Parts: sequence; structure tokens; C-alpha cells
Amino acid sequence: MQKKNEIDNIFEKNTYKINNIFCEDCVEGMKKIKSNSVDLVVTSPPYDGIRNYNGFSLDLHETGKEIYRILKEGGICAVVIQDQTKDFGKSLTSFRMIVDWCDNIGFKLFENIIYHKNGTEGAWWKYRFRVDHEYIPLFLKGKKPSYFNKEPLKIPSKHGGKTMTGSGNRRTDGKTTATVTRQINTMKCRGTVWDYMMAGDKNPLKRKHPAVFPDQIPTDIITCFCPENGIVLDPFMGCGSTAVASVRLNRNFIGFDISQEYCDLAYERLKKDTLFYNANNKEMINNGNKLLRSKEKTYNK
Repeated sequence: MQKKNEIDNIFEKNTYKINNIFCEDCVEGMKKIKSNSVDLVVTSPPYDGIRNYNGFSLDLHETGKEIYRILKEGGICAVVIQDQTKDFGKSLTSFRMIVDWCDNIGFKLFENIIYHKNGTEGAWWKYRFRVDHEYIPLFLKGKKPSYFNKEPLKIPSKHGGKTMTGSGNRRTDGKTTATVTRQINTMKCRGTVWDYMMAGDKNPLKRKHPAVFPDQIPTDIITCFCPENGIVLDPFMGCGSTAVASVRLNRNFIGFDISQEYCDLAYERLKKDTLFYNANNKEMINNGNKLLRSKEKTYNK
């Protein structure tokens, strides 16, 4: 477990501290973080101009390069992303990003999760299906994940508790293994399609942001890939869901967002949705012309 002084020392500048949301361009901000110092990245970039983000844009390649540099060996970067449809064709932004980050930056594609949206609106287009999913590619730096705890992510088994007899598994040589009888576990490993309710959070603060995802997404990813008291980064913090999940799970966070409006929104969520902020222990740090919201966290020694 990392100690407080080790965590605070990940920044190149002493004016920066852990557990902050910094109002600045994420690529420039990440350059102030030392290499190999972040356990996990969870984010959703403003892709394809699908939503209005106050006119801000991004460079996915440069963002990926900085994320790769600051991630620890065995670290994971989870990106919630989808593709715009124009003239009946997909932009392929998500696929281009996956290929670029793996071929040109150095990541491995550990897995590509399908985020299935329960409760999406019906299709209003005559020549399109209802879009009820996004992608969550999980990028890996290094040989294998340094932390992987999938036990809390298990889901109920349909036939849990029953004793069933089934045919054996078909081998690569075409032969089938012997028939077996066994008791089915009540819980099973989650697959690569993750179901979430779109309106499950019922949080009016989140609705002030044009594009949000359920808090359970960063909660599940952090639980699985980041150790307790580890460091989680969100370079596009938005309404603060990654920070909120980090605090609730006793992880540290770093956030960047170029919009002061969204930084303020994330700060308000941290105040109202967690016990992280206290009215008697809140400091406002003025970093040049940028306002940073800061608060010291109680660390486990």
C-alpha cells in the first residue's frame, strides 16, 4: 500500500496535489505527472462531436501517449466510447483509436467490453437500429494486469445450485471429453457484455453534463483493476463520476477537464455525493488563472 508522501510525490511540481480536479488541457496536465505512477485510467473522451462540450476538442493520439507514459507497468486504461453515424455510416473512431494505441503507442487490447444500455429510447430513424451500446476497450500496459480482482463483479448464475449433467467439451482435435455431472455455482464470472441502467443514478447534478455514464461503470472497473489506496486518473473528468467512485472505494483520484463549468460540477458532486469534502476543511488553490478545487484526504498508513 502506498503511503501519503509517496502518492503526493507523483507530480513534477509541488503546487499539484493528489485528489484534485485540475481545470486545464489534459495532455498538458498529464505532463506534470511522473512516469509509471498511476494505477488505472477510467474516462470517456468527447469523441466525434456527438455532444456539445463548449467547443472543446481533443487529440486522441497525444492523449494516449501521455496515458501510456504515466501508467504503471501492468496498469489498465478503460475508455468509454462510441462512434458517430453520418450518412448511414459509422465514423469508426473507436476502432481507429484501438488500432492506433496498440500499434503506435504500445498498449495491448486486454479486452473490449460492450456496455449494454438498458432503458435507451426507441429508434426514431427509419433506416437504423436502436443504438443501445457503447464500447469500453481495456488497454493494458505491460505483460499482464498488476491487479485483477474479478470476484466482486460476479453475477448470479441462471441455474445456480442445481446439479446438472452435460456433454463434455469439444477439443481442438474434434474429440469430445467425457460427460460430467456437477453442481452449478450460484455465481458466475461476468462476461464481456456489461448491463447498466441508463437512468439508474437518478442524480440531477449529473444531468447538467451533456454526456454521462452510470456511476457503476467506474465503480466496477476501479474495483477490478485498482488496489485500495491506489491512484485513478480521469483526463476528461466531466461531471465527476470517476472521482466519486474512487472516493467511495478508498482510492485516490486525479482529474482534468478543460471546462471550468464541468470542474465546478464535479466538485459539487464530490461535496454532495461523498463524505470527501468537509465545509471546515476546504481550500481553494489559485494556479495562475485556473481555479483548482482541493481537499486533503485521510490516508491509511
